[in-house]
Amino acid sequence: MSQVPKHDTPILGMATRPRVSKAIEYGNTANFWVEYPSGLMDLTRSQHLTDDAVEPSLVSSTQLDIPVTGDRTIRIDKSKAAVVIIDMQNFFLHPELRVHTTGLACVDPLLKVITPLRKQGVKILWVNWGLTDQELKTVPPAVVRGFMKGGFGGFGSEMPGNFGRLLMRDARNSELYGPLQEEYLKGEKEGTDVWIHKNRMSGIWGHQTALDLYLKENGITTLFFGGVNADQCVSGTFIDAYFQGYDCVMVEDITATTSPAGGLENVLYNAANSQGFVTNTSSIINASN
Repeated sequence: MSQVPKHDTPILGMATRPRVSKAIEYGNTANFWVEYPSGLMDLTRSQHLTDDAVEPSLVSSTQLDIPVTGDRTIRIDKSKAAVVIIDMQNFFLHPELRVHTTGLACVDPLLKVITPLRKQGVKILWVNWGLTDQELKTVPPAVVRGFMKGGFGGFGSEMPGNFGRLLMRDARNSELYGPLQEEYLKGEKEGTDVWIHKNRMSGIWGHQTALDLYLKENGITTLFFGGVNADQCVSGTFIDAYFQGYDCVMVEDITATTSPAGGLENVLYNAANSQGFVTNTSSIINASN
């Protein structure tokens, strides 16, 4: 079997990215990562690679070391990190509106990981569809069509029961599902959680989106992603954040989709081997305690 050339596409034919043989710094003077042969990926931007390439020690008061797939550990700056939870709303999860077994399975691990992250000072960002009547006039036709069936329904249409207008701000179908709504309200009161509206599949499709403005204003560089659907709104936001230079980490057990087999697997494969990293809530909790 012929070997893939070193200069070829990094993810071509690769199950996992091999460790580096010597320490290497990526990026530029102001925005950089350092990777070490031990598997440590230092994302804190706190220390450039030294001449002797000595791996810096963890500063536990301000940093966390979190294992990720591919035999790596990422080191993050807690004050510059946030969890971005996408669309865990009634419209996508409530049993009266749809069947989303894998999405509902994400609720419990999500609830368990939020508290230790809050204690570490990591912001919890709930990024959700929440349209205004003015935005209904500007949503592109492709996006409008995607939320209609046979020419019926769609954004702003009245939903059955007391769920309100489809994905409009303050409607019941736009609220977080079940215990997640209560958890958000608790975090909002404590000053750790923020609700951010979006009006596209991606929450960061432009430089003036509410999410991008919040991240820039608060100096956040590292993002942990979860939510539904993995290969639609979650991956759309993940990839746009990657394009804009954020450190992107997919949290596998709080991410789900209703798509056929391969949808989630493809998202995780590219997240781990090309766009960033993949971890799980157990690794985060263990690192946080």
